[in-house]
Order: sequence, then structure tokens, then C-alpha cells
Amino acid sequence: MSKTVQISSPDQFDNLIKSSPIVVADFYADWCGPCKTIAPIYEQLSAQLSRPGRITFTKVNTDQQQQVAQSHNIRAMPTFLIFKNTKEVTRIQGADARALSTAIKNLATEAESSSSSIGTFGTPGGPSTWLGATPPKGYADITSEVDVRGLDLLNADSSLGNARILFDSSEPGKKKEKDWVESDTDEQLMLYIPFQSTVKIRSLQLTSFAPSSAEDETAEIARPSRLRLFTNRFSNLGFDEAGDVQATQEIEIKVGEWDKKTRTAKVELRFVKFQNVSSLVVFVEAVEGAGEKCRIDRVRVVGESGEKRDMGPLKKPGEDE
Repeated sequence: MSKTVQISSPDQFDNLIKSSPIVVADFYADWCGPCKTIAPIYEQLSAQLSRPGRITFTKVNTDQQQQVAQSHNIRAMPTFLIFKNTKEVTRIQGADARALSTAIKNLATEAESSSSSIGTFGTPGGPSTWLGATPPKGYADITSEVDVRGLDLLNADSSLGNARILFDSSEPGKKKEKDWVESDTDEQLMLYIPFQSTVKIRSLQLTSFAPSSAEDETAEIARPSRLRLFTNRFSNLGFDEAGDVQATQEIEIKVGEWDKKTRTAKVELRFVKFQNVSSLVVFVEAVEGAGEKCRIDRVRVVGESGEKRDMGPLKKPGEDE
């Protein structure tokens, strides 16, 4: 007998999300060919990984449950959503059996081990990733789309972490080494982030364990307070160049926007300006209070994944073809 729950009403679905710590939902349609193709695989995962009261697999017929589909921003079939503690943590569009299996099994393993964190964990089709805040409804953590081979960070203190540590999947502060980034000669940082696919960015999450200006107005190390963002650059900007280029968006992060528990600020973007993004430059122009240096522990990217780009072989600037 199938362990999968067929959703028959919006209330039923909402109650399941509230009562079961992990809920997996298959949004499908009877006329959808790819839905029929992946259905046996989904049922197999349900049979293997369902846990009464802990991990619940559901199916939602989008033609019969249009309200449920619309409330969760379903725009393609099949779409698979994974909820943890009532929050959506993973969204997979299309009949991608490998991504679906990996995401579900990783989260199931995490649930079995009962690991705890001050934040949350999302599984964007890969290893569990620490998040300092829950993504907005309808969007997911897409940090796994960052091409870490091409990261570039200017004015960073070389005695501390490099650009890659910002996108490390682990919870900050849990490693023995200094797993954060600080600026070097002044408070400014210039971070170049290339993506493996063309993405849509809804928001950024910046985590910083530097003291807030409210906690210590004279602290030398401080959190970012003013950002300038640039999209679709072929390489990083210089600091002088950044002053001459029109930013895609300029952002002020207020002291009250930092979560006191996870030390994370959710930086909401003008979504219409961050469509089809192949790279992002984050210029930290200023920090809180009288800080002379900037500290950032983690960066997370939230939005929608797109079509994978052909990255080609990695070459150094100026290297011959």
C-alpha cells in the first residue's frame, strides 16, 4: 500500500506541513508526460523514506487543487517542493530524478541524525547548506549555483578565510580555523560571484559575527552597512572603477535588519533587475559605526536556478586560448 498522501484540500495540505517536520510534495497533472515518467521513482522514494509523523510524502493534482498550486507559485509540472518545519527549503522543477533523490535523501539523513543548528538547513539538490534565514515563499537557496572556481575577492586579509569560505555549506563558527573574511587596508570589500547557470536572484543573506554598532560603537571590526551590486560583469571591478559604473542596486542595511540569533541580514533585491544573472559583484562600500574593517562570515543566494552554462576550461586572465 502506498505511503504517499493524496492531497484533497488546501486545509489538509496546510495541516500536514504544520504537523510533519518534513513534507515532500509532488505537484503534477494527469496530462503531463514527464510527471508520469518520474511517478514510479517518487513512489519508490516514498516507500523507502516515509516516516510516520516525521517525513511525509504527498501528491498534489494541480488541476484539482488549483488553490494549493497557486499559493505555492507552481508554474511548471512536475514541481517538487520540500518543506522543513513549515518552511520551503528546496524546489525542483522538471522530472530530474537524480536531483530529487539526492535532495530527499540528504534531508532524510539529516532528520535521522537529529542534527541541530541555530539557523536552518536547506538542500538545493546537494549537501545540506546552513541558512541564517528562511527563503521567501516560492524561492529557494541557490548558493550551489555559485561557480566557486571563479570567485574573486579584493582587499581581503590573507591571514583569514578566502572567498570560498563565504559559500561554505557549514554553519559559521563551527570550524577550528578562522572561517570568515575580513577586509585588509580599510572597510571596503569587492566580491565577484560567477554562477554555473543563468539565475534569478530574489535576495542575498549576509552573515557577520562582528559586533553591531549598538553593542560596541567603537569596534574596529564591523558589519556591512552599505552595498552596491552590479550584474553580468565578465570580471571583478576595481574600487576606482566601481565609483564610475552605474550600480544595478544600492542598498543600506539598517542595524535592526540583522537577526540577533543567527547574525544574518536578509538583503531584499528588486527582483525585476536581477533576472538572467550570470555574475554578481557585491561592493561593500561602508560598515556600521566607526568600524575600520568589515567582517563577513557567510553569503547565501536566494532565488531561482536556470539553464546551466558551458563554463569551459578554467583559465587565468591573459592566458592564451
